[in-house]
Amino acid sequence: MSTGATLPYEITLHVRDTCLCLHVQRAARALARRFDEALRPVELTNGQFSLLMSLNRPMPPGIGSVADLLAMDRTTLTAALKPLERRGLVKIATAKDDKRSRLLSLTPAGRKLLARAVPIWKREHAAVDKQIADAARLRADLGALN
Repeated sequence: MSTGATLPYEITLHVRDTCLCLHVQRAARALARRFDEALRPVELTNGQFSLLMSLNRPMPPGIGSVADLLAMDRTTLTAALKPLERRGLVKIATAKDDKRSRLLSLTPAGRKLLARAVPIWKREHAAVDKQIADAARLRADLGALN
């Protein structure tokens, strides 16, 4: 049932101008688009780059640890892995000690593609860092929210 109450437009403007969640979401979308465009020549999105990079470890990680690192739920991570697996960039294997667990690893093709993508990421990242007054502080402040 409607109460007929209205919210003053000034509140909308206040939220627009001060809401940290809104500002972080907008910045994240802008950065995602920027890195998607930069990584287009190697046919990766920024999310795929981050996922591949998270697998660049001495030992294959489990799905849970990768999901935690990327702040994704396991279902979303599993869906994100499928196209990378189809492209032959990622291998999903059953753990020897626990048949219910899955271990993730880069294939040789995945390592090669990631190596091609890193210079692109470095170049774009350096350009972004130049636009931010104190990028190290921003990273620290954002990390404090985790």
